Amino acid sequence: MAGRSTLGPMIMIGVLFFIFGFVTWLNGPLITFVKLAFQVPDAYAFLVPFAFYISYLVFSLPASLLLKRTGMKKGMALGLFAMAVGAVLFSQFVSLRVFAGALAGLFVIGAGLSLLQTASNPYIAILGPIESGAQRIAFMGICNKLAGVLAPLTFSALVLKGIDKIDQQVREAATLEARTSLLDAFAAKVHLPYLVMAALLVLLAVWVVRSSLPEIKPSGANSEAAVGHAQGSIFSFPHLWLGVLCLFLYVGVEVMAGDAIGTYGAGFNLPLEWTSRFTALTLGAMLLGYVAGLLLIPRVFTQQRYLAISAVLGVLFSVGAYVTDGYLSVGFVAALGFANAMMWPAIFPLAIKGLGSHTEAGSALLIMAIAGGAVVPQLFAHLKQHFDFQAVFAGLMVPCYLYILFYGMRGHRVGLRAG
Repeated sequence: MAGRSTLGPMIMIGVLFFIFGFVTWLNGPLITFVKLAFQVPDAYAFLVPFAFYISYLVFSLPASLLLKRTGMKKGMALGLFAMAVGAVLFSQFVSLRVFAGALAGLFVIGAGLSLLQTASNPYIAILGPIESGAQRIAFMGICNKLAGVLAPLTFSALVLKGIDKIDQQVREAATLEARTSLLDAFAAKVHLPYLVMAALLVLLAVWVVRSSLPEIKPSGANSEAAVGHAQGSIFSFPHLWLGVLCLFLYVGVEVMAGDAIGTYGAGFNLPLEWTSRFTALTLGAMLLGYVAGLLLIPRVFTQQRYLAISAVLGVLFSVGAYVTDGYLSVGFVAALGFANAMMWPAIFPLAIKGLGSHTEAGSALLIMAIAGGAVVPQLFAHLKQHFDFQAVFAGLMVPCYLYILFYGMRGHRVGLRAG
């Protein structure tokens, strides 16, 4: 895109990142919400992130094929429309207190996001030089995580306010009818907010379609020749496949630090009124991490070097959470947000570097890896029923960060002969 201003497209994509950041980071307080509204244990409540993130595994490859036909611009609009449909479904089924239907709504929201992310992430990565892709994605991350800070606070204010009192009233309800009435009223509190969200998503989809957002051809902007690669299938790029695993593990630890922090805090018997807001602490730390990344990459550190440093911080903070307790331990978990912030912006451009005509497919594989956000928290939810929750948390997080460290130091170069 030499000679073409990237400011306008970056602002527009930044708005999209804000929107799907807001939707994504509602999952943390939603875990607390569904535990009470549907009277389910942790293992079932953690089906909220599972249903949401597993849709990336299902829909990302079809999304890449669709993008080949529609182009990235129309693909983004279709993704927003699908998210609106999912928001309506979630609103209706939660109001009816049909748990499976609510999960289906989250699955549809995730499907729309998989299309949106399959288009928007490579778009912003190749909007300028691939070497500075982390910096542009960091700007998107600030938009995303600013929304992530606001999402749990907004949800808590609109839906979870007084949740400890409601929980107590449900426990002390004299009859089944009284208990059911309390739970129905509590569940209905999400109805209007999600309908408003659906309307805004539809309006945004129309805006994107009618905008002047330019199309970018990945095969021209991300040439294979730049990495000394001539011809071959997508299986001839080992740095991509190592990156897919890296992104899978990264999203797993990101969701653990962001969505599972409330359940982690509840392990210390901290008040629900506070634990429902802990996600905002993690996202606030991530916001600081993105600002640091914008200032330091590539001026002080390359994106791969910063990825390695971030992984070391992840190990240190995970160990810190294990050896402390109470609010201090929760603070270390929230600090993981700072460590995690620049991982996606670094991993994504490193993994798609030089894919040429395979860029859309490579991007789809990386978006599929977001399913790590479904798998790792589920492991936590099940294992903590049998072992100490702090030991389980550290036991899952530390190995993930060690692999991310490997990718930042060595894995991203495997198979590349130039650049």
